[in-house]
Amino acid sequence: MWLDRLAGAPGSTSGQSTPQPGSRPYSPLPRRTSSTLSPYVTSQRPGHSPRSSSLSLVSNDSSTSLLASARRPNGSGLRQSSTISELPDPLETLEKLLRPPESRTTPAEAHTRAITVDDVGLSVNFGGLTLKELVESAVDDDVAVSGRSPQTISEYQKDKLKFEDLHRSIAACDDVLSSVETNLESFRNDLASVSADIESLQARSAALNRRLENRKVVEKALGPLVEELSVSPDTITKISSGHIDESWTKMLSEVDRRAVAQKKKSASGVPQNKASEELGPLLDKLILKAIERIRDFLVAQVKALRSPHINAQIIQQQNFLKFKDLFTFLHRHHETLAEEISLAYMNTMRWYYMNQFGRYEKALGRLRLHVLDKNDVLGHEDTTRMVAVLSSSRVGGPPHDAFNLGRRIDLLKSNSQSALSSYLAEEDQATHYLEVPFRNFNLALIDNATAEYTFLATFFSPALSMSQISRNFNYIFEPTFELGQALTKTLVGETLDALGVLLCIRLNQHLAFELQRRTVPAVDGYVNGTNMLLWPRLQVIVDRHCESVRQLTSSLPSKPARSTGDTAKMTAAPHVVTQRFGQLLHGFLALSAEAGDDEPVVASLRRLRTEVEAFLNRQSLAYGADKRKSERFLYNNYSLILTIIGDTEGKLAREQQQHFEQLKAAHQEQS
Repeated sequence: MWLDRLAGAPGSTSGQSTPQPGSRPYSPLPRRTSSTLSPYVTSQRPGHSPRSSSLSLVSNDSSTSLLASARRPNGSGLRQSSTISELPDPLETLEKLLRPPESRTTPAEAHTRAITVDDVGLSVNFGGLTLKELVESAVDDDVAVSGRSPQTISEYQKDKLKFEDLHRSIAACDDVLSSVETNLESFRNDLASVSADIESLQARSAALNRRLENRKVVEKALGPLVEELSVSPDTITKISSGHIDESWTKMLSEVDRRAVAQKKKSASGVPQNKASEELGPLLDKLILKAIERIRDFLVAQVKALRSPHINAQIIQQQNFLKFKDLFTFLHRHHETLAEEISLAYMNTMRWYYMNQFGRYEKALGRLRLHVLDKNDVLGHEDTTRMVAVLSSSRVGGPPHDAFNLGRRIDLLKSNSQSALSSYLAEEDQATHYLEVPFRNFNLALIDNATAEYTFLATFFSPALSMSQISRNFNYIFEPTFELGQALTKTLVGETLDALGVLLCIRLNQHLAFELQRRTVPAVDGYVNGTNMLLWPRLQVIVDRHCESVRQLTSSLPSKPARSTGDTAKMTAAPHVVTQRFGQLLHGFLALSAEAGDDEPVVASLRRLRTEVEAFLNRQSLAYGADKRKSERFLYNNYSLILTIIGDTEGKLAREQQQHFEQLKAAHQEQS
């Protein structure tokens, strides 16, 4: 039975104890690993002890050594190699014990010899222990040494599952790491490819930089020459068929400059190369084409000015002044055509302004105006207030005061620089004095004249001289100026409104100052012509007033009242003529605050004052012998005049105030 177990039958000890995974069997004999090998020959892996090396049979006399050797745990042969190396080889000792003395062989022959019958009869001393007890004691010793109890089947299954999970995790990690390795390998390859591309691009960039530098050097040397001897296709296309805009004007200026330079070079007598000779005809053709296109463009703009309800100033600003260089170019290369286009423009604007101001004059003609005639003079005792439309149809209207300036002077002090529109003039139902239509028409006239003169001086200069531009301006506005002077004649031709005429004179002077500020000398002729109409009419009106006072003076009795009762009935209150004269004088002085001594109004006032003083002196004779009452009458009249003109300012006003102060003081002492 022991021999069967010693022979290493499989599963002979599995029913008594469960071997641990990875540990050595506890049999005292080595396990047979192959049918072709001797049970005494074991295979060993490098670095590991053989599975049967923990049990060794040393001799029949030493059971303690055999037990100690059998109880060593797996791997103890490696940990205790320092002590085992001093003992003789167990296999050699076992062979010496088993073979007879006559057949002793060398250790090398013992490894290859099979077990014989004599070997089975070997007697081994286990210290009184059975083989089972010997194995159990060896297991107990192994557990005591390793510090753990033998595993059960369930524990083994659990550990197996854990190890399987660990194995799967390790396999998954291997797969992930393999994928990472693959990606890193691909990335390394891509990085190498990118690096190669970068090197290629750097090489190409360096080559392009060298070519660019070379090209810049060549262009710097040959650029001016090539530009001088060639015209770009874009320029030719733009000049020939492109839209006329600011870029077209710039290209035209460049072509003009090139043409002038080419003509100077040709006139210098320097030999020309073939490219320069071919450039001249090309520039000439471009200039002719540009002239043709400029002509069509300007003619189209002139036709646009004839459109109904068009604002000429908008077309001038947007279509003419933006391309003012076109006329200069046209006048330089084709003077005759430029003059024809200029004449066409002047005729168009002549018709335009005549038509516009003709309609405006008709609209102002519908304003209702106060009519001051022969009944509104100083010497007339019964004034009849009349109003009429400018077309001379007379109708009754609100009363007016022909001698009181009142708020009429506000028109002169107004800061409004806009004229009354035609629509408002046609719808206005109020009654005005003659200075209202005069101001509106002339204000609109100088505004349009200023705009037109500024346009002519900007657009036609420097092609035309300023004297030629002034002549063109007068040609355009000649019928309009005649219309304005005709309106002035109509307003002041029959009126005896001295204050209204003087207001028109002051308005005309203000317009003249405004034209000087705007630097528009071309309208001076119209302003001077208007003055030539107003000043003589004012003198005529003053003469009418003087004549009326003179007639009134002549109508007074040359002798004083005969009876004392008649004299007592006469009052010393100021005369109505004095009241009118004071108001008229106040209006003249208020409108002449800045007038000089050389104005005709100074002499007119002196003549009128002389006639009024003569009338008052003649009227004072009516008191007869009552000198005191006569002096009181004169004092009251002069005091009234001085009171009326007391708030006026200016040199002429101070002169009149001083004069009547003296008269008042003289008659006050006598009264």
